[in-house]
Amino acid sequence: MFSYNPLWKLLIDKGMKKEDYRLAIGMGRSTLAKMGKNEYVSMEILDKTCTLFGVQLSDIVEHLPQADE
Repeated sequence: MFSYNPLWKLLIDKGMKKEDYRLAIGMGRSTLAKMGKNEYVSMEILDKTCTLFGVQLSDIVEHLPQADE
């Protein structure tokens, strides 16, 4: 599972609202909602995000190990 918590922290540090971020990269509301639920989004969205902020993928997404069932 992946988490976008590093991205949300980055937005706070930059003083940017999620809606402003969404508009800056031309992302739909449904994609932003997916990110809010830690669901998969396209690499294009992640690429645009990295380009917007000048960061690496690891700065906006983190991998969460799954608990054994």
